Amino acid sequence: MNPSIHHLFASGLVCPLDKNNVDTDQIIPKQFLTSVSRDGFAEALFYDWRYLADGSPNPDFVLNYPQYQGASILLSRANFGCGSSREHAPWALQQYGFQVIIAESFADIFYNNCANNGMLLIALSKGNIDSLFTRCSEGPQQWHIDLKNQEIRFGNNAALGFEIDPDIKQRLLSGLDFIGSSEQFAPQISDFEQSRKASQPWLG
Repeated sequence: MNPSIHHLFASGLVCPLDKNNVDTDQIIPKQFLTSVSRDGFAEALFYDWRYLADGSPNPDFVLNYPQYQGASILLSRANFGCGSSREHAPWALQQYGFQVIIAESFADIFYNNCANNGMLLIALSKGNIDSLFTRCSEGPQQWHIDLKNQEIRFGNNAALGFEIDPDIKQRLLSGLDFIGSSEQFAPQISDFEQSRKASQPWLG
């Protein structure tokens, strides 16, 4: 067994969605935003692309290809997650089964929403994205995402490094969202508040 196997954030089948500017309106169309629950969005993911007018699966859409059923890593192009800042978009992707999205770039709000929901987004250069799509054109791919060492491993001793914000990396490795991360510093926050009250009694 690979000695770094315990470092893996995710390991699974890759689905190549060869599109630029995939916006949140396509990821989760507006008619599915009325629910107050965070559940039940998997079937609505990419609804307008994924289904025909009669509700049957669109055989020409990549998520419906037999060889990509069960994919947990999504590969796409530039500006993924642009458009409105709906948090339902990462919910739908995650509930479908995607743990990792690899693209040339991401919309900022979408990126942060995904990170806060425990998903890993990897931004790579256009050249590297082109190379990954070439790999996918050769047949179904099983990749391993080593977050600790910041590498995408391809199963043949080849790997591609990636950059990630250290704070987001730490939160993903520890399984914490923004609130959980802040709560780690509760004793320090409490000490600071007490010291302020002691030096400035008018704060009450």
